Amino acid sequence: MEKRTQAISLFHPVIRDWFTEKYGLPTDAQEKSWPLIADGKHVLLTAPTGSGKTLAAFLWGLNQLVSGAWHTGTVRVLYVSPLKALNNDIRENLLVPLGEIKESFLKKRLVFPGIHVLTRSGDTPGAERQRMIRKPPEILITTPESLNLLLSSKKALHIFTGIRTVILDEIHAVVAGKRGAHLISAVDRLVRYAGDFQRIALSATVKPVERVAEYVGGFRFEVEDGKYLYQKREVRIVQSDDMERFRIAVRFPENAHDSVMEGSRQLLWPKAS
Repeated sequence: MEKRTQAISLFHPVIRDWFTEKYGLPTDAQEKSWPLIADGKHVLLTAPTGSGKTLAAFLWGLNQLVSGAWHTGTVRVLYVSPLKALNNDIRENLLVPLGEIKESFLKKRLVFPGIHVLTRSGDTPGAERQRMIRKPPEILITTPESLNLLLSSKKALHIFTGIRTVILDEIHAVVAGKRGAHLISAVDRLVRYAGDFQRIALSATVKPVERVAEYVGGFRFEVEDGKYLYQKREVRIVQSDDMERFRIAVRFPENAHDSVMEGSRQLLWPKAS
């Protein structure tokens, strides 16, 4: 149990207390990945559904924003998923903890910065797209296709200059196909405007995991002794088979339980009229 509390101690005290009160202990995936993410490492996290991958990827970025380590007013965290339908859910699932953390800060009379979370896809209305360019959110949620379109717009390029973290979700769904090439080419194009940033990739169990890590990391361009070199970025692999566990109990109303145990064929509940 003590080991499972070490990673959360990396966070701002208010976030740490909020997390402990809401979730208790970190999941195995969170405990393994947070020290690496906090250290700025590139990470490929593979774990089953229900293992806390999304919060593992986002919480350090939220920590940096609310603590003031990253200034607001520009995109700091970029989340890219090939599943457009998932993006609105991700936004809603971020707004809830953000609201709760904000409430915790305000109760302690601490300053809480304005943190905005927006989605950008083919369904985003034109007026909202223009507002996003004029006043970019701190967290932007998008798809590979929309990201490439944004990178092709001169008016939009400025919103990417402050990116610190790029989260690539559902990597297993795209890595072997054309959309995977489309995605990683967009990520590499970002380097031109934002410099090198942290890459966090999330995936279901995938094999060979080392090849996927190479895909996520790509190559870093360097000049050494007058020579132009491409060096592989090291991506730390975090694998977890630990799933969120639920305790399930089946309970009968007292009378219903007695009837069942006595073998009664009488209807336990009246027929709907």
